Amino acid sequence: MKKPWYEYMWTVSALYLILGFFNILFAWLGLLCFFIPLIISAAKGTKAYCNKYCGRGQLFSLLGKKFRLSRNKPMPRWMTTKWFRYGFLTFFMIMFIQMIIVTVLVFKGARGLSETVKLLWVFRVPWSWAYRITWVPAWVSQFAFGFYSVMLTSTILGLITMILFKPRSWCVYCPMGSMTQLLCQVRLRKYEQ
Repeated sequence: MKKPWYEYMWTVSALYLILGFFNILFAWLGLLCFFIPLIISAAKGTKAYCNKYCGRGQLFSLLGKKFRLSRNKPMPRWMTTKWFRYGFLTFFMIMFIQMIIVTVLVFKGARGLSETVKLLWVFRVPWSWAYRITWVPAWVSQFAFGFYSVMLTSTILGLITMILFKPRSWCVYCPMGSMTQLLCQVRLRKYEQ
């Protein structure tokens, strides 16, 4: 039996990381992974993207289950609490807003382009080999460096929790999953009134 097309979305996640490695401007494609889940949740009131289409979750399942890279242990209870989930979402949003502020500063000329990717929001990794296009405005590149940092960091965190716990442990505290869940709850309350 042939698998449906959406079961191959893990290739999109892998391709995104590879393309961004060689040309940082491909990081802009990550906005699709940012907006599509929110649009689906707002329009349909479901977490269909997370449950069916999320390439990152599929990638973790593939690596954890098929390639047996996961210890397949339950997560610690504290990592499954609302406090941790929404605390991580808050932290993630602070880092995202900081990335936007830096992009705006570069746009205004108050700051120069930083050709680095920050892993885990702390460690600066020079990324000069991935920046070859000079005809785009510096702020476009700055956003790409920042967004790729967010996507790479979240992938690394997901890989770590995939190895230590169950394959899709990242999905428990994924900021996008938390945001889509909040949208679904708001939509449900709206229709209950």
